[in-house]
Amino acid sequence: MSECVIPNLTSNEVVASKSVLPDGWKADLSNLKVLDLTLPVLELLRRTTSRLPQDVIDALVKGRDAEEEGSRAFNTLNDMVRNINLADGQVTPLCQDTGTVIFWVRHPFGLSQVAAKKQIREAVKQATKNVYLRPNCVEALSGKNLGNNMDPFHEGHPVVHFEEWDKPEIEVGVMLKGGGCENVGAQYRLPDATIGAGRDIKGVRKCIIDAVVKAQGQGCSPGILGVAIGGDRVTGYEKSKEVILRRLGTKNPVPAMDAFEKEVTRDLNTLGIGPMGYGGTTTALGVHVEEMFRHPASFYVSISYMCWSSRRQVLKIGSTGEVSFD
Repeated sequence: MSECVIPNLTSNEVVASKSVLPDGWKADLSNLKVLDLTLPVLELLRRTTSRLPQDVIDALVKGRDAEEEGSRAFNTLNDMVRNINLADGQVTPLCQDTGTVIFWVRHPFGLSQVAAKKQIREAVKQATKNVYLRPNCVEALSGKNLGNNMDPFHEGHPVVHFEEWDKPEIEVGVMLKGGGCENVGAQYRLPDATIGAGRDIKGVRKCIIDAVVKAQGQGCSPGILGVAIGGDRVTGYEKSKEVILRRLGTKNPVPAMDAFEKEVTRDLNTLGIGPMGYGGTTTALGVHVEEMFRHPASFYVSISYMCWSSRRQVLKIGSTGEVSFD
């Protein structure tokens, strides 16, 4: 009989005791011109690489408990929970592939995006040196690796999206997107006669199912799917990744879309693909969908697949400078 591993994360106090931030560190948001995000972003990366969000852990445990005890699906999900405990306790990466590093920065007026990007890049360099991140950035043709996760041609990696907002605080969200799950993402142009998908919600459903069937276990299932309906080829893919930041179990604000997400998730879990493609009833942990604008001549469905090790976290710097991680 297989041992049923219980998630046993270290306390928030223990996590904080290992922080790279000095005790009592606060940001001075009264002068955004001198604000340095390097250390808080480094701490964000340290936590994100080793500590899985609680909603993802809960979904994995729920999936494991729904599998037949002793089956390959049960044992695989059980090992994932064991991996979660080990990575958290030892502050080591959850997966050897620490992925493409993608940031979303929301900030008040006055913050220099040029300076903030330099600071974020410096934090990524330091995180790589500290082995929080594996050096994953290579020249496209030669495969040459500079060893610091910096794009050798421009500043394309890490990926940083900026958005100015009216709030007095700063949020820095990060996602570590593994190469395996990135490889099984897909974009469809509807109508698509090969899968019988028209320009409607039924067609979108066929796209999602087709993408997961083609992925099998190669995306390190059970996966989380981000789906953008509409947009162009670029904005659709960008949105499909951003919606993965939404916590599992939270409702889509559009009731019809919320029902659709739940229905498609149930359907995906009848495919028999299971964790890592070994079979079972846990193929998808969730599906998040958002509708966008589109040109009348175009109808794209962009699908980003996130592996079970869905590493994401948000750094929040409040108006009085206090730091929190969510």
